[in-house]
Amino acid sequence: MHAQPDPLSRERNHLAASRSALRAMREDAEALDIRDVTANWVNAAVLQSQLDERIKSLADLSHTPLFFGRLDYLHAPGADQAEGAEGEQFYIGRRHVHDADGDPMVIDWRAPVSQPFYRASKKAPMDIALRRRFGYTGGDLTAYEDEHLSGADADPDEAEQTSKLLQQEIERPRVGPMRDIVATIQPEQDEIVRSGLGGSVCVQGGPGTGKTAVGLHRVAYLLYAHRERLARTGTLVIGPNKSFLHYIEQVLPALGELEVKQATVDDLVAHVEVRRTDDAAAAVVKGDARMAEVLRKALRSHVTMPAEPVVVVRGSRRWRVPAYELEEIVGELLARDIRYGAARDALPQRIAHAVLVRMEQAGEAPDDRVQDAVARNTAVKAAVKAMWPPVDPAKLVLRLLSDADFLALHAEGILDPDEQKLILWAKPARSLKAAKWSAADAVLIDEANDLVARTHSLGHVVLDEAQDLSPMQYRAVGRRCTTGSATVLGDLAQGTTPWATRSWEQALEHLGKGEAVVEELTAGFRVPREVIAYASRLLPSIAPGLAEVKSVRESPGSLVVRPTADLDAASVEACVESLRQEGSIGLIAADARIPALAEALGAAGMTYLSPGDETTADTRLTLVPASLAKGLEYDYVVLDEPAAVVDGEPDERTGLRRLYVALTRAVSGLTVVHAAGLPEQLAA
Repeated sequence: MHAQPDPLSRERNHLAASRSALRAMREDAEALDIRDVTANWVNAAVLQSQLDERIKSLADLSHTPLFFGRLDYLHAPGADQAEGAEGEQFYIGRRHVHDADGDPMVIDWRAPVSQPFYRASKKAPMDIALRRRFGYTGGDLTAYEDEHLSGADADPDEAEQTSKLLQQEIERPRVGPMRDIVATIQPEQDEIVRSGLGGSVCVQGGPGTGKTAVGLHRVAYLLYAHRERLARTGTLVIGPNKSFLHYIEQVLPALGELEVKQATVDDLVAHVEVRRTDDAAAAVVKGDARMAEVLRKALRSHVTMPAEPVVVVRGSRRWRVPAYELEEIVGELLARDIRYGAARDALPQRIAHAVLVRMEQAGEAPDDRVQDAVARNTAVKAAVKAMWPPVDPAKLVLRLLSDADFLALHAEGILDPDEQKLILWAKPARSLKAAKWSAADAVLIDEANDLVARTHSLGHVVLDEAQDLSPMQYRAVGRRCTTGSATVLGDLAQGTTPWATRSWEQALEHLGKGEAVVEELTAGFRVPREVIAYASRLLPSIAPGLAEVKSVRESPGSLVVRPTADLDAASVEACVESLRQEGSIGLIAADARIPALAEALGAAGMTYLSPGDETTADTRLTLVPASLAKGLEYDYVVLDEPAAVVDGEPDERTGLRRLYVALTRAVSGLTVVHAAGLPEQLAA
């Protein structure tokens, strides 16, 4: 008799067979000949593009396990759960794999049958007898761990255990860009990931709660569940800066999703080149939602009521539309409050219709072609230009910021005189080309653009680090999903702009998603308990009432606070010590301290990266200005001079929030180095 292979060998055999099946799926896709099934070269190009994407998505990534779990159902899903009914076994992975007969070898983690892998427990086993997790080392399956949730092998009195493999996966060193968390999604995270496309969701999550990963996995889930609809309408991930987007850009491709676009808010509103930075007070006013009404009034002021009739000559006949009737037409279009450009396009047709009514009254029988010809008549076009002239959105904003009288006229009762003074340019630009625009000006131009012509709406938008946006920026993002839904991610305690939102209710109203459900994640999976407790000393000052993150990770000795007389040398030495550990190192400092630290690292012969650059085996240290630290994570963090981080911001609250961000970037250990006194909230 042949000895039965041990369970680990059986699982390794299934992994090898699954890899072979995936390879066969890819070869089948590569062998497809589409020449005989396309009607023309356009169809052929589209089909070939789709086929190329399919082939790319079938790649077997050696460093990415094909499956990470197994579910043994007591009964086949959907079948009769009668006594003696046979169960079924499913391997859960990042993508679906089937054999030559079409039978599944790996089930996509997003499929309904996979859900119990994330949600089942002993109290609610969801018809699962066994949940098995797999451990990998360098792509090789090296371990497994079983949980008996129901059935003959389950012990109802056994307490729920924290999975060691789960803990190891969460604590695995961070090298390279952000990775997916598909193997470690927690029940409360899974509820958000699998919430429907129709509704918008706002996730308040403290540092290390996985809110960014949850948002990205939600996109992947929605693309799986509503692929055709989102393929038509589009999906967009919006992040705070290019470094952050570069850091997260590999997550969705690793989950098989290659088509999701990424952008910053500045990218969305890049109608002009930004060449100037506003001071904080001016930026706050420009970012205020009241500016939308100022722009609306300024735009509509271009509409003037007619003083004279329109006379249309056709052949030997003259058709006259009196001024009072033109006034009624213009008044009606203004009352409908439609886009300025749409109303301007409708006006010549309305005038032409009035002419056609007179033609019919005179016994003629004009048709649509006559109406179109009248709408294009020189007299009609001249009247439209006089009553409803074309407006360039950038010129409108330029005039508001350059012409004190024009601004005062349209901001009366909306902005007070001091606020008007703040946003007026000290040196008015003579032309659009000469204008030096700020980022806040570009958002105003985007609003004006939308007042003239509707902005295209996408099917779903993910907005990360959303707490930092101004009301006008929320409106700019909201315009991109007026007919779609949104996933809003952020942490009120990490708001580091002078205009940061004070509540999600306010932010969602500006976004146009007031009905969104607000979910709070309070379990921390990244930052060690000692570190998050230290950073949370700042919460009463920066976000009173916000729940403290409770870390599931105990890591004694993960926090070191080191006073010093020689700051540069001490920070470099702390980096040297951290580099003896495995994983990535972030040296975070106030922006003003970066040049001195760069020089000190160079003098010590240490190479380092910039935020967003990929770490390598040779270079694991990144020098991070505090202003760019948000959203990033490192295994070990050295924080240089906390007081300088606070002092680098325009006010104490913003400075302490910036410090809170910097303190919470560490996965395994934090060393705080300081020559000046610590902020009193930390020193307590």
